[in-house]
Amino acid sequence: MATRLEMGCNGLEWKVNVPKTSSDILAVEPGVAKKVCEHVYGQILKCLIKIGGFFDKARDVAATEPKKVIHCVKVGIALSVVSLFYYMRPLYDGVGGNAMWAVMTVVVALEYSVGATIAKSFNRVGATFLAGSIGMGVHWIANQCGQELEPVILQVSVFILGATATFSRFIPSVKARFDYGAMVFILTFSFVSMSGYRVDKLLELARYRVSTIAIGTSFCILTSMLFYPVWAGKELHDLTYQNLQKLADSLDGCVTEYFEESFDGKQEGYKCVLNSKAMEVAKANLARWEPAHGPFKYRHPWKQYPKIGNSMRRCAYCIETLRGYINSEVAGTQVPELLKQHMKEVCMTLSSSSSKVLRELAITMDTMTKSSKTDLFVHEMNIAVQSFQNVFKDLSSQAVLLPIIDEEENSRQKPQMVPIMEIFPLATMASLLIEIAERIEGIAVQVDEMAEEANFDVVNNKKDKGNKPSKFDQDHVIIMTGIPRATQ
Repeated sequence: MATRLEMGCNGLEWKVNVPKTSSDILAVEPGVAKKVCEHVYGQILKCLIKIGGFFDKARDVAATEPKKVIHCVKVGIALSVVSLFYYMRPLYDGVGGNAMWAVMTVVVALEYSVGATIAKSFNRVGATFLAGSIGMGVHWIANQCGQELEPVILQVSVFILGATATFSRFIPSVKARFDYGAMVFILTFSFVSMSGYRVDKLLELARYRVSTIAIGTSFCILTSMLFYPVWAGKELHDLTYQNLQKLADSLDGCVTEYFEESFDGKQEGYKCVLNSKAMEVAKANLARWEPAHGPFKYRHPWKQYPKIGNSMRRCAYCIETLRGYINSEVAGTQVPELLKQHMKEVCMTLSSSSSKVLRELAITMDTMTKSSKTDLFVHEMNIAVQSFQNVFKDLSSQAVLLPIIDEEENSRQKPQMVPIMEIFPLATMASLLIEIAERIEGIAVQVDEMAEEANFDVVNNKKDKGNKPSKFDQDHVIIMTGIPRATQ
């Protein structure tokens, strides 16, 4: 808005700009307030949707894994009990102002499994006691050397012990079991060394700290073991059993998919075996801290589980290669359908006998009983391997006449010649199936060693007479459809 003023005396003309009033602004943009309200409402609605999604995810986690909810309750119980040393005057007077160290110990030491809780508790108490003892010893020596050398000795001791403890964390055996203890040792020793230079009552301070940490770790161990305990050893045992089952399903699924072109999802089970190494090693290290529980006796051979896992992974790598070959263009286009149907039974027999061994080993691990069926199934698998080699050798050594079967009329027609070059694409699959059988036998050896060290109960199957299959079973394995018996 502009206002013009004229002055007649000197002929000057002034022009003054007057700002717009609020009423003028609202008149120009009447929809601004509505847009702002809609924007704010939309942002609030998005926040509410995100909060609802978070609670939905939390509910799903609680429903699928209730043990995690129980662990949260256990942490709350332990913290509530330990905090009484801070709030109740008699208990507070007994431990001094260091009651907070008991609370801190519960926060850092109470883990999901019993083994992890015991490991962290032992590392924390042991490292604190050791570092405190060495720190007081170094402090006493430094005091005897006079005020001039005291800070030098303390600084040199901090450098040497800190560097040594840090280097120990790179040693695999130490890192696997005492990594947390080494870190606590460095922290405690540095704290004692620096505090001891200024604090006169170092011994009393150390006593309070050790006592409160011992109280915290005791509550951690009792809470973890008495209220719905989660045993790392039990989870490791179940993981091994499940991986054996997944290997068997993957092997059967891959061969069935190749010949019958069906996919049921079980072919991907081997991936869980390939990705379980870190979990197996971690749980095996934690299980060694746990006391005897359930069927697991004192000095149970936990170190044997990673060995079984390594054997299973070697087998899983072969199954992964087999699946890659089955899904490749070579397997799908260069192998005649006639030859695939001819080799179907011998391949299915070999995969079935191999997966049968894996399932029997899974039953052995699940029930912790050694069955005589295992040797029987391994023997049948070896017979199937030998028969498979013989059949494939006959196919690769000469041109073969294969009869064509009409599926509608179920009658044999005139045989057709299969060139030798058309057999070569099957050589990869043949070698992989044989290699898988050999590696399954290696798994059986590892499980047998586990059964011997853990003293599994031996179950003698009355129906099985001896370790060798009957004449009927041998004929069932050896005789292949379409191959004359004389060629075997």
